[in-house]
Amino acid sequence: MDVLEERLERTLALGDEGDWEGMAEDLKGLLEDYPDNAAVLCWLGVAERELGMDGIAYGRFKASVAAQPADANILAICGGGLARFDDPEAESVLRTATLVDPKLAYARTMYGGYLAREGLFDDAFTELEAALSLAPEDRDVLTERGVAFSLAGRLEEAVDAFYGACSADPEDGWVRGLVGLTLVSLGRIEDAFGDLLSAADLRPEDVEIALLAALAAAVCDDLERAYELIERARFRAVKGDLALVESVLDRVDDGGKASEELLTEELVSSALRERLMTRL
Repeated sequence: MDVLEERLERTLALGDEGDWEGMAEDLKGLLEDYPDNAAVLCWLGVAERELGMDGIAYGRFKASVAAQPADANILAICGGGLARFDDPEAESVLRTATLVDPKLAYARTMYGGYLAREGLFDDAFTELEAALSLAPEDRDVLTERGVAFSLAGRLEEAVDAFYGACSADPEDGWVRGLVGLTLVSLGRIEDAFGDLLSAADLRPEDVEIALLAALAAAVCDDLERAYELIERARFRAVKGDLALVESVLDRVDDGGKASEELLTEELVSSALRERLMTRL
């Protein structure tokens, strides 16, 4: 292991511990010594993205790709970063990652997820089934298969895939929310209630999922839980969320049928699609 690899290993350990600021600072120091190194640029982009510096992170990913990395993992990370900004270069970068290392499940997953969100389902499932054969219990593989199934209208299969992802990582509230929303889309609100409630508990900052869970609670005649979830959402809400909080409260006050109408006819479709289109 050379000096750069040793320094990168120590730095990436900070990210594993959730110390994104420390990781970013260390990588900036590395960047002074290795200004054109694709791996340093890529991982700095990852840290800055985790810190909410999306625009700066995007620039790092572009610079990393320009440095022509030969590492499939770096290509896959950068391709995913570009895809979040709808950069057309993302497709070629992700495809190249799968060609550099066809046995890297992460690369096949990222490319499959990209293709699914572009509506290219046959190619997407080819990539995602390859990823599944390489990493059958990987949360990201299972999640992206669920996303692809859902976007393709294969909702029952999506539920199964999302449940697999939840088994791989029971603390992932994002995927638990996808399960609940997909079940609502199937008309299975009583089944969805538990998953939406779990998602709200796992993601207390997620105002939308708390409100959707509140509506499901009202449909299931659990008004105490419905009002509790609304108050939790109100506590976390920013100004732009308050109108939805009041709308949900009004429907819960009006009863289960009114709550079901708001949930199924006005909210769930857009909420599910927006979350499905959010890239890894």
